[in-house]
Amino acid sequence: MRLSMKSALLSTLPPSSSVLLFSSYSKFKLKSPLGIPIRALTSSSLPTTRDHDDLFDPLSLPAPQHLHKATNAIERIALRLRNLGLASTTDLADAEDDFLRREWLRPDQALFPWDKGQEEDAEEPGEQQKEMLKKKNVNASTLAEQTLVEEELRRLRTLGMSLKEKITIPKAGLTRAVLDRIHRHWSNCELVRLKFHEFLAQNMKLAHQIVEHRTRGLVIWRSGSYMWVYRGKNYQGPVESDATSMEKSEAVWWKGENMTPEEAEFNRMLDGFGPRFVEWWGTGILPVDADSLPPMVPGYKTPLRLLPAGMRPQLTNDELTNMRKLAKSLPCHFALGRNRNLQGLASAILRLWEKSLVAKIGVKRGIVNTNNELMAQELKALTGGTLLLRNKYYIVIYRGKDFVPTSVAAVIAERQELTKQVQDVEEKVRCKALDSTPSGEDESTAQAGSLAEFYVAQACWGRDISTEERERMMQEVAKAKNAKLVKKIECKLAVAQAKRLRAEKLLAKIEASLLPVGPDYDKETITDEERVMFRSVGLRMKAYLPLGIRGVFDGVIENMHLHWKHRELVKLITKQKTLAFVEDTARLLEYESGGILVAIDKVPKGFSLIYYRGKNYRRPMTLRPRNLLTKAKALQRSVVMQRHEALSQHVTELGEKIEEMKKKLGLSQDLGTKDRWNVEDHNQIDHISEFTQSEEEYSDGDDTDG
Repeated sequence: MRLSMKSALLSTLPPSSSVLLFSSYSKFKLKSPLGIPIRALTSSSLPTTRDHDDLFDPLSLPAPQHLHKATNAIERIALRLRNLGLASTTDLADAEDDFLRREWLRPDQALFPWDKGQEEDAEEPGEQQKEMLKKKNVNASTLAEQTLVEEELRRLRTLGMSLKEKITIPKAGLTRAVLDRIHRHWSNCELVRLKFHEFLAQNMKLAHQIVEHRTRGLVIWRSGSYMWVYRGKNYQGPVESDATSMEKSEAVWWKGENMTPEEAEFNRMLDGFGPRFVEWWGTGILPVDADSLPPMVPGYKTPLRLLPAGMRPQLTNDELTNMRKLAKSLPCHFALGRNRNLQGLASAILRLWEKSLVAKIGVKRGIVNTNNELMAQELKALTGGTLLLRNKYYIVIYRGKDFVPTSVAAVIAERQELTKQVQDVEEKVRCKALDSTPSGEDESTAQAGSLAEFYVAQACWGRDISTEERERMMQEVAKAKNAKLVKKIECKLAVAQAKRLRAEKLLAKIEASLLPVGPDYDKETITDEERVMFRSVGLRMKAYLPLGIRGVFDGVIENMHLHWKHRELVKLITKQKTLAFVEDTARLLEYESGGILVAIDKVPKGFSLIYYRGKNYRRPMTLRPRNLLTKAKALQRSVVMQRHEALSQHVTELGEKIEEMKKKLGLSQDLGTKDRWNVEDHNQIDHISEFTQSEEEYSDGDDTDG
């Protein structure tokens, strides 16, 4: 009877809906309208009928769930679809479903557009690609790992953990004194522990190479700014001629690579300038030691410079940028450690400029009282070049567009001397011809434009000028000069007023979005005892909010509420000088934050403002108020206010100076509006263009009062 009721119920439903209905019922463990438990009416317990042969075919029935335990979300979705009859299981006996074998990428593992093309072109299997990626991630083996056996390397590293004494590498790097200390330590122990500072501590790979090259040891371990160096199996102590052999050794050492033709040519170019700086802290070509060059050169002169016709002497911004990029990739030509007496270096730079556009000088590190500014000024005065770059590490000098090589300069100087001699000979011949001219012929007519002609004209038509007339003429000239100066200052005043008006407009535009809140009269108060207690606690607080040039903006109010989340008081420190401005700022903060102003005190850093959040404090929904300025607009407002204040002071000073100069000129103070410039009249600022042009004309002769 029970099976017949089941079949009757299934016959009334479509094939797919019956399965869906009973599976959904079985999910929620409900009962059917007939009162039959739905858990007993699953598809596995239903009889097969002719109408539903395809639905209840044993091959199409999903496998029991305990045979396919889902391990992830994708498999659980696939099993659910099979149970619902939406996924076929005919091919599961032979192979896994493609849906389950599909690789699912996480969002953080998405490929970039340029990586997708490479992945599509690659034809290697996935396993080989993974192996290649693993090989790429493996760090390159060091020289110690290639030379020593693994057991020996492990023994040395265990021994290094017990080392307590360390050798500090100074800022100058591995100097001769540091190398002597390392060899003395190696005479007692086979390991040495090094501690690096400054530049080498930031680039330990470079320090690794320098240590192995200078000490001839093996770096077995390094971490942070520390390094353990092994002396080697066949260590016999430092050789007496080690220093000389090191200086006479080749000037280039690389990371196991050969020099390119350009690098070999660069190395040959530096051979003729002087000895190399062996203690150079970098890799690559060793620079010339500029301190070993002679400080003074007898007969040294600043070289001759001649600019070709039609060429601009200064470098443009693009040319300057290109020169700096060129110098950045070049190795250093010289290494300098002294500030003065650089004539030997200057002569070497002049010879270098015949082959190179720029000279790059490295400042030695670890030397006391080195000043790159003095070095650059001295070299610029001696060579006449253009300074491209100067910092505490490098000095780069460009030879300039008017640079002339030494050989060409000698030829030009010889030609100039020859031309001068020819002009002297011609002048002597001319003087002899004038002396041989008869005196009677010259007395009749005076040469035009000469002093004799002036004396003749003065004797014929001139008159004597008295002392009073001379003084009066000098006063008129002074008045004319002062009137011209007044007109020039008036032009400056007009330009300053125009700038002040623009600042006022910009300030009004910025402050349009500033809508400060008024005072709240229904506000909580505190007693005098609480005020004294809050003030003493607030002054002892170490945490405070700085109030800078931006003043009060939305971020300040947000930080106050964030402080009030953990404590009842908040302290702000402002650097305003005037107490009236500080009180206005404190009142605005009190209105905007809703807190209670406790005290305003003078502290070493400025003025401290202490606020109490109140007993009934509730954190607002939006911490940043919408009626205040943002951080960017607050900074812009501060800059515009400073500009407006400076321009207002400048306009006042110019107006007072104009009035004072007009009094000196004796002009009447009751002149009309057309003749007198009104300092505070803004209606005339619309006609400023002509004064702006006149300011550009007089910009070359500007006085100190401008």
